[in-house]
Amino acid sequence: MFYFLPTLIALYYILPKKFRNHLLLFSSLLFFAYGGVSYSVILILSILFNYLFVTRIQKSLGKKKNWLIIGLIFNLGLIGGFKYLDFFIMNINGIRDLLPYDYKPIALLKIVMPLGISFFTFQQMSLLWDIYRDPNSKRIKLVENSLYISLFPQLIAGPIVRYNDIIDQIKNRTESIQLFRSGVIRFVIGLFKKIVFANSCGAIADSILNSDFDLINAPIAWLGIITYSLQIYFDFSGYSDMAIGLGRMFGFKILENFNFPYIATSVKDFWRRWHISLSTWFRDYVYIPLGGNRRGAFRMYVNLLIVFLLTGFWHGATWSFVLWGLFHGLFLVIEKLGFDKFLDKAPRLLRWCYAMLIVMIGWVFFRIEELPLAIEFIGKLVGFDSSERHFLSYLDYESITILSLALFFATGLLNRLKKALLSVTTQNSIGVAISLDILIVILFVYAVMYINSGSYNPFIYSRF
Repeated sequence: MFYFLPTLIALYYILPKKFRNHLLLFSSLLFFAYGGVSYSVILILSILFNYLFVTRIQKSLGKKKNWLIIGLIFNLGLIGGFKYLDFFIMNINGIRDLLPYDYKPIALLKIVMPLGISFFTFQQMSLLWDIYRDPNSKRIKLVENSLYISLFPQLIAGPIVRYNDIIDQIKNRTESIQLFRSGVIRFVIGLFKKIVFANSCGAIADSILNSDFDLINAPIAWLGIITYSLQIYFDFSGYSDMAIGLGRMFGFKILENFNFPYIATSVKDFWRRWHISLSTWFRDYVYIPLGGNRRGAFRMYVNLLIVFLLTGFWHGATWSFVLWGLFHGLFLVIEKLGFDKFLDKAPRLLRWCYAMLIVMIGWVFFRIEELPLAIEFIGKLVGFDSSERHFLSYLDYESITILSLALFFATGLLNRLKKALLSVTTQNSIGVAISLDILIVILFVYAVMYINSGSYNPFIYSRF
């Protein structure tokens, strides 16, 4: 924020337009290298190989499908090797332990996963698919292709930017003061959501979810899962806001990734609002190619379960993530079987309670990776155990204030308030703009103070 970004912005607007993509590409690779120089080689090789596949798909008219398959296998092999190889070894060892023979366990490779590999690999695969599907796609230069994959605002933790949504902007975009200003506002809001809301809620959630479950009761358990639900939302939506804001500073219009998912009234509605770039990716590149809902009801249910099994597995190499994905897939199938008709007739409050109950129970599997512990925690949510500690002992005046504001932000009430204020202050738009700028400065200063006041700053989605 204080060295890399201001320097890059200054250089970007000093340089002629024809050199700006080159600067962004160099800066993005430098940004990635700061997190691990050795893994920059992996990113660069991934970009070069996929560019080769793209050019082959465009030139080899009769062998387009062959090159597409080769490209997809390469990318799946890349993400599989770095992210899932040790997982498969652990499961092979577990199966062999059940056999009546004495096998020497296979040693784990202990591979460290490169930052952002799930995101930039999925972007590479969408690039191959989009080029394959569009016979009239224009040839792209290596610099344009490389920038599409490595653009630093969304390189580490998304959103997953689709080739068709961004390539025209890479080739030709228009920067403006208005767009830059809106980018700064969006970045600061995302920073505030991440640093203040996500971190504060995360500290409470960790103190409960990392504790001995024998010592907690239902109110404490509910406080733990509610604060974790807020933490993961503000962590990732905050990062997405920061990425969208940074993109606007350089003239890019990155699509929205969240739309107030915690006001959803069904599991289906939740996935229309949560991590939109990932859910639409799986819809367009997995669900529809599998047949979607075009091959009968039973095949549709199977396709949904496959998609959400893969969604869970995408998030992490543990069975708890797989279970989390299947849990959501199962309730989507239940809604498709007719439960959605009941929901349509039910009061909105009841539908919201149902959706949030499913989502928060799902977060238990997402957060607690050991299945027996996750089930034990769910038992605490519905149990009547006593505890020497009261749930208020995990809170103080500051955390109660922040938690209340976080709930206010998460439910979209702030957005409605903003629209109401704008509707009655249209005559004084300059005053509104100045007031908003002052508020943004205050939020930025407060977020920086939070950064400097503590070391608790985990980015949840960077691990995926």
